[in-house]
Amino acid sequence: MTDATMLDQALTRLDEAAAHLHLDGDVLEKLKYPRETTKVRLMIRMDDGSRKSFMAWRCRYDDTRGPTKGGIRFHPDSTIEEVETLAFWMTMKCAVMNLPYGGGKGAVRVDPHSLSKAELERLSRAYMQAFSKIVGPDRDIPAPDVYTNSMIMGWMADEYASIVGQSTPAVITGKPISLGGSLGRDDATARGGYYLVRNLASELGLTPGARVAIQGFGNAGQHIASLLGADGYKIVAVSDSKGAIHNDAGLDVAKLLAAKKTGSVLQLAGTDGIKAIDADQITAVDCEILVPAALEDLIHKDNAADIKARVVLELANGPITPEADVILAEKNVVVLPDILANAGGVTVSYFEWVQNRQGYYWTAEEVRSRLQETMDREGRAVWNLAQDRGITIRSAAYVHALARVAGAIEAHGTQKFFTS
Repeated sequence: MTDATMLDQALTRLDEAAAHLHLDGDVLEKLKYPRETTKVRLMIRMDDGSRKSFMAWRCRYDDTRGPTKGGIRFHPDSTIEEVETLAFWMTMKCAVMNLPYGGGKGAVRVDPHSLSKAELERLSRAYMQAFSKIVGPDRDIPAPDVYTNSMIMGWMADEYASIVGQSTPAVITGKPISLGGSLGRDDATARGGYYLVRNLASELGLTPGARVAIQGFGNAGQHIASLLGADGYKIVAVSDSKGAIHNDAGLDVAKLLAAKKTGSVLQLAGTDGIKAIDADQITAVDCEILVPAALEDLIHKDNAADIKARVVLELANGPITPEADVILAEKNVVVLPDILANAGGVTVSYFEWVQNRQGYYWTAEEVRSRLQETMDREGRAVWNLAQDRGITIRSAAYVHALARVAGAIEAHGTQKFFTS
């Protein structure tokens, strides 16, 4: 799939969901394109005294249900098509979780590993300077994404405070705890997926001892391994950017985390019966749960038939193409879709925003309890909808989300959004 078709393919999910709802045609027309996308050039001073420019974007896809919400990624392959597609997914993700947000996304086309810490800070502050009129606690609230973190969010929040002349912690989420961040944010994406699996385990036919393969061993991959491993699930395969390892007898999660901290999980190959495998082979590992936790389009029409897992838990955004979805459905593989499965991150970001607005902060236990309540409620609603309609979990999630967005559009009245 090329970048040029990325949003079109994402919108096929919307068309499928619309077939199960009686919608005014204006609703789909409104959601075909983003509300606004801003493109800027960021120019920063490098450590050697030279100046270098970087392309940057911020998309506010739809704000019918509230201010837009979505991360900022720093990646050398970022494009405007990717940003707009991710913002569309965020619109659906916030709706499926019933958060009072629309979807947004931002990016800078840069390899952050090529920058010094000082250069990275200058780039982060330049981004906020460029988009300070776009973002705001009641308009558009960024958060961390690929290759960005709480430190970068802290720099951006500080820059925004300098621009507006006052501390405004609710302008951005995923901040350091000392700057108004929320406890429980570090593992929220994985924990939300874990709660979803635990809540639906009986229906999915999953029991402790079930085998798990995890593609991508970054933040989400490491935390889901820890959470499922502690619950008695057996982690049998893991991959990262350097390669993949497999042991059907199970991998020691503590050793995986230690190896990743010093480099790559590939260091464990050749020990304790662990074998190195090609990274592309991880999708075909014999297991009960496959967890794509990194790449978009990981599972496509050319490898979907090789999937042996009964359940796919999408912790990554868009890891399965629409063509692969059809193949997996024919194989009776249950896909727990990204807009539901990885929504723990944006849900706890919402909790952080609420705490910032209130000036009252919750304990980690309170955050996790509220996250579990939200994941259980919405996960069960989507599951029941899928069973009632005889549709896939992904289609049910989009029907669930689209119904909420459509209801908001209709409640506002079409004259707010359309002119003759």
